[in-house]
Amino acid sequence: MDELTSLSNATLDQLNVERPHYDRAALQPGIVHIGVGNFHRAHQAWYLHRLMQAGKALDWAIIGAGVRPYDAAMRDKLLAQDCLTTLIELDPDNVSSEVVGSMIDYLPIEEGNASLIRQMADPAIRIVAMTVTESGYYVDPVTKGFNAAHPDLVHDAAHPDTPRTAFGAMVAALRQRRDAGHGPFTGLSCDNLQGNGDILRQTVVSLAAMSDPDLAGWIDTNTTFPNSMVDCIAPATGPKELALAEDFGIKDAAVVTHEAYRQWVIEDKFCAGRPDWDQVGATFSDDVHAFETMKIRILNAGHQVIANVGEVLGIETIAGCMAHPGILAFFGKVQRTEIAVTVDPVPGRTPAEYVDLIVKRFSNPRIVDTTRRVAFDGSARHTGFVLPIVRDQLAAGRTVEGLALVEALWARMCAGTREDGSAIDANDPLWDDLTSVAHAAKERPAAWLEQSNFYGDLANSEAFSAAFCKWLPLIWTQGCEAALGSYVQSAK
Repeated sequence: MDELTSLSNATLDQLNVERPHYDRAALQPGIVHIGVGNFHRAHQAWYLHRLMQAGKALDWAIIGAGVRPYDAAMRDKLLAQDCLTTLIELDPDNVSSEVVGSMIDYLPIEEGNASLIRQMADPAIRIVAMTVTESGYYVDPVTKGFNAAHPDLVHDAAHPDTPRTAFGAMVAALRQRRDAGHGPFTGLSCDNLQGNGDILRQTVVSLAAMSDPDLAGWIDTNTTFPNSMVDCIAPATGPKELALAEDFGIKDAAVVTHEAYRQWVIEDKFCAGRPDWDQVGATFSDDVHAFETMKIRILNAGHQVIANVGEVLGIETIAGCMAHPGILAFFGKVQRTEIAVTVDPVPGRTPAEYVDLIVKRFSNPRIVDTTRRVAFDGSARHTGFVLPIVRDQLAAGRTVEGLALVEALWARMCAGTREDGSAIDANDPLWDDLTSVAHAAKERPAAWLEQSNFYGDLANSEAFSAAFCKWLPLIWTQGCEAALGSYVQSAK
């Protein structure tokens, strides 16, 4: 192999892939993005990069940020290569690469978040965006209200100038902007949450109210929090992904692989302006809810349909799960009979067509999306993605047999062992509690549904409880494949 080229501004002209044609030294910041993971760099940063390639939005460059100690490792990697990222698109029939350069800096990770607050208080910053995971918004999983009792938020309310959380830093920056006579920035959530902008508003305004009710009122009145729907599968980076960059002659410590599909639907509610993302494929819509319902229910809940059983059976990737005949048949039936029926069509696509698209996307063997990654944080993902569908099905008097099996498979996974006897490593912030209840549920299945912090009153539903209490013992006595087969072969 020829000598690798280390990614940097100085080496861009040496690369034989698509790369920034704009003068990165002339870029001016307009966005702070908190949570600079693979998804952000394959999605939002890419849309902005495409605009910059057309000579537009050059004053909207991204400054990366993080608020957790583990963000420091990503910061070090990106700063060492001038915040450039190699994106590798994994189409089933082709592999292509490009380097994106829309991010120009990454703020220090520090206690009290002084640098982050100072940057967000700068009036040049007109959007503060974030990808902090579904569970990162301090929302009670059952009531969906603001969890004011969380220790992080109690700290931020008591120490508003030296907050721990991204939201506390946003509140502090908005206070400085108000006091200096500057307008607010737009808060843009890019996480997979139904009504993510509404949830971000709830978190920021509620946290502000804990220490400064007047500021909370100012934020609520003047700041916009558009809802958005985001979609692009971007697996975690490991040795295989790093090697793919090397195949293109590039040494990139933070390479990102992604599928050949992106979607971004956004409410056009930006109090301080925005880039023209619609010119490069994003959609501005007044009905983001319909798009996000389709995506969250069919794709995100669909991930939970297959990831837990895949983990128990020792299948390492999502594509591997889809190649398993029993899992594929299970996925198809529960999608078409219990999930898609709760989803309305959107312009240009029916729910059935979207199910077909997801089957194709999940089955892409080039996308090494690990079952473990998709199964991570089930306590947030089942409550956020799956259980709302259960409630809608019950309210409509329709079957929940397949969805109850999905929940039974989650309970089985949380017991912490696979069917081959190997251990499943902790994979949820609440893993110890989940494992304890999962073992109790092996003897008394209803114990799992009595976790009211997840299921609320669903344990009182005879249809759901009876189905769950049928499936979980069957899984334990006959195995996952027998349970899948029983469901697929049943009349409904």
